Amino acid sequence: MYHSFFGLTEAPFSIAPDPRYLYMSRSHQEALAHLLYGLSGEGGFVLLTGEVGTGKTTVCRCLLDQIPENCDVAYIFNPRLTVAELLSTICNEFGIAYPAGNSSIKVFVDCINAYLLDAHARGRNTVLIIDEAQNLSADVLEQMRLLTNLETNERKLLQIILLGQPELAEMVARPELRQLAQRIVARYHLGPLPKNEVARYIRHRLDVSGAKHVLIPPSLVGRLHRLSGGVPRVLNLLCDRSLLGAYAQGKDKVDRSTLNQAAREVFGPPLRFKLRRPVIKAGALALTLIAGATLAIAVYQKDREIAAAPLAVNDTTPTPAAPAAKPTPEKRAPELQTLAWEENAPLSSSKSIAYAALRRAWGEDAISGAPCEANKSEFRCRSARGGLDELRRLNRPAVLEMRDAQGRPFFACLTALDSESATFTFADSTKRVALAAVAPQWTGHYTAMWRMPAEVPSIIRPGDRGPSVQWLRAQLAQIDGTIAPSLRDAVFDQDAVREVKQFQLAHGLVPDGTVGIQTLMHLASAADNAAPTLTRESGEQ
Repeated sequence: MYHSFFGLTEAPFSIAPDPRYLYMSRSHQEALAHLLYGLSGEGGFVLLTGEVGTGKTTVCRCLLDQIPENCDVAYIFNPRLTVAELLSTICNEFGIAYPAGNSSIKVFVDCINAYLLDAHARGRNTVLIIDEAQNLSADVLEQMRLLTNLETNERKLLQIILLGQPELAEMVARPELRQLAQRIVARYHLGPLPKNEVARYIRHRLDVSGAKHVLIPPSLVGRLHRLSGGVPRVLNLLCDRSLLGAYAQGKDKVDRSTLNQAAREVFGPPLRFKLRRPVIKAGALALTLIAGATLAIAVYQKDREIAAAPLAVNDTTPTPAAPAAKPTPEKRAPELQTLAWEENAPLSSSKSIAYAALRRAWGEDAISGAPCEANKSEFRCRSARGGLDELRRLNRPAVLEMRDAQGRPFFACLTALDSESATFTFADSTKRVALAAVAPQWTGHYTAMWRMPAEVPSIIRPGDRGPSVQWLRAQLAQIDGTIAPSLRDAVFDQDAVREVKQFQLAHGLVPDGTVGIQTLMHLASAADNAAPTLTRESGEQ
């Protein structure tokens, strides 16, 4: 109803679990990392719990957008079923054939086991995701555990991800389910957003929906946090109702009175307690006595001040006027405009011009030849799809794939990023645009560059040794502010694996302990103090 009034492309605070609107707070990053680990792990259970409305299902939908090509995933969102019903549902989701009208648990299990063996032979990973898993009975959970018994010498053939409310963690802690608890390879509890994340959450959702100016002022963030308790779903309800109220009143943004009215509509009227007549009379008498005593004290104090004051002298000397306060310079908001390609250059040359700008950002003299080809220079590149939060964490210039007003693709080099705007560098000019203008044009694809020794391979695995592991240990030590061990023949041992997993979790990566391309990029960037940055704050990653 209010979308066109505020210039929005769609509802910014819908409670539908749309992955595009997922704000990746630190806790959501870690939750997603645990689920991604479940997709690439060696079987068993992954447990994600959280209060109602904290974003478990939305994180799961984001996970489904990142499923590896070798994974077959079944998603069950209504698990209030018997053992036979759940097994038949699993068969239906994976497309497993079973005899018509079958109700035998053994037949279902035999069919599922045959499917898992065949999938393993074809190099496929099989993942079962169960949402609202706190509704599973103990019998069904035990049957799920039995399904994970099928295994090879290297791994189990079925990975099960359980999403549920905090009662789920209490269920698996029961003595009768201790065997299942021992098979949980990763678990995480998703809590509410802290106050500083609430502001970023609101800004993120408004940016995605194309907001052109501030609709919910920062001064209301504290009130929103107190009302919602930091629960994203409650935040969505409050913000949606507040925007609707501002629209109905013809206001260009939400104010405190509109927010308070929205809270009354969302939560309902406050509870009213009916007091007995004697209690009411006693309370009224007490209030009357307190008011009378307060008034008497105030009059007595005023009389003392008048008596102690000196007699006034008739002074006609004018009091000098206080100097006028200097006007506070108004903070200029970034201009909201569509990012367009330079008219004096053909659109087909945008890619080469954007990459030239990326090379200049790193120092043109330091780069020779093709900077993104491994083993030819100290520079590497990675092309991926993500969001502005990911680029903020990486904090390095990047080439973004954009679309102009006619829908034609072009490339632009992002060289600066702050809380309100993004700066793009072209051949001989720069353009600063509001983030709300970037979101509708960016396809999500980007290419970032980082610096790394040419001898370091594109993947470092546990058990490796040599110069690449020495570089890895040195990077981890520099990030932690410690001294790297001087090992001539360094080994990627269990201590290093543990450090790598901690680093991966802190940066929203899959905590698998293997240093792949994403981990290499974040490791190299986090320890490269001489590299160009997107943000002015040197510590912001």
